[in-house]
Amino acid sequence: MESARVVTCRAPINIAVIKYWGKRDEKLILPVNSSLSATLHIDHLCTTTSIAASQHFKEDKLWLNGKEQSLDNPRVKTCLQEIRKRVRKRRLSESGDDSSTKEWLSWKLHICSENNFPTAAGLASSAAGYACLVASLAEVYGITGNMSDIARQGSGSACRSMYGGFVEWLDGKLSCGSDSIAQQVVDQDYWPEMRILILVVSDQKKHTSSTAGMQTTVETSPLLQHRMTLIPARMETMRTAIRNRDFQSFAELTMQDSNQMHAVCLDTFPPISYMNDTSRAIVQMVHDYNSYKGETKAGYTFDAGPNAVLFVLDENVQEMLSLVNYSFPPQDTDGEKFIRGLDSHIEDIPQDMKAAMKRDPSPGSLKYVIHTKVGPGPQTVADQELCLLDQDGFPKNLAS
Repeated sequence: MESARVVTCRAPINIAVIKYWGKRDEKLILPVNSSLSATLHIDHLCTTTSIAASQHFKEDKLWLNGKEQSLDNPRVKTCLQEIRKRVRKRRLSESGDDSSTKEWLSWKLHICSENNFPTAAGLASSAAGYACLVASLAEVYGITGNMSDIARQGSGSACRSMYGGFVEWLDGKLSCGSDSIAQQVVDQDYWPEMRILILVVSDQKKHTSSTAGMQTTVETSPLLQHRMTLIPARMETMRTAIRNRDFQSFAELTMQDSNQMHAVCLDTFPPISYMNDTSRAIVQMVHDYNSYKGETKAGYTFDAGPNAVLFVLDENVQEMLSLVNYSFPPQDTDGEKFIRGLDSHIEDIPQDMKAAMKRDPSPGSLKYVIHTKVGPGPQTVADQELCLLDQDGFPKNLAS
């Protein structure tokens, strides 16, 4: 594409261990409480976004997973406006004149984005998507710095996907939201033994969106008000557990916070239930496993969906994967591996472990498992083969 700026980025999903559920400002997406998450490795779950800016494009266009989308989405518009505003502000501060910037800022954009995991199924697809959009736009326009406040205005949890490792999102005190930003607690290499297993129960779109669910919860749940008083202490306990690599404290608080968030959803009126029978069977399996081991060796968390995320240290990951394989044996994976991601070795579990499980195996309840680890934040892709746009600025793979 002659006289065009073309950028491709990849951005990760993140899984909150101290949950965000509820906004105090819907427009600016300001949360009722702070939160903390683990960034998952982009080699296994990520959004890839390619953006081309050209003076020859007639209009801005957006494609998601091969299908053209409307650009009337106010959150996409906000991200574009905020990035461009920051470019103008920077140019004015550097030279006192933004006339040279105006021309190419007016160039239209072609944006193409793809997820390598189910969209809108409770796997934080919007977090990865908006983080990737903001990271790509920043690269196109050549700006740097903390842009988590812009990503936040696309999707709240997207601000945490702007960094790798373990990341906290501060609720902020200012009404304008400028202090509601994400910052890294520790980087991706700080706790190398940590492993993460995503148990995909369903890859279908969830029945109640997070946005709609949160709004109803804020309006109707008394339990949410109690939860908000507990979060500051939980945040401090979680930061300490991570910095001390204290897995038992980390896993137990992760499970407790997940349980409470879903209790708040049930306390909403009408109630919201994201977990299903398989989700509850996974919870039982983890508690049975920890009882069998005599200490906390695994922890679970559930976002707004039935899919489970398990945390386990490397020394126990093969045993846990073998237990998952025993408890939820695959029936049909369409020729694909049941356990994907990092290399895994499955063995038959011992009889006494089988006897410790309070639920019988449930064949076919899981679609597949992703074995991953803590990973980096958004990254620019240098390999042009991975660019999603062709030489004319249109998607290489258009859905029919």
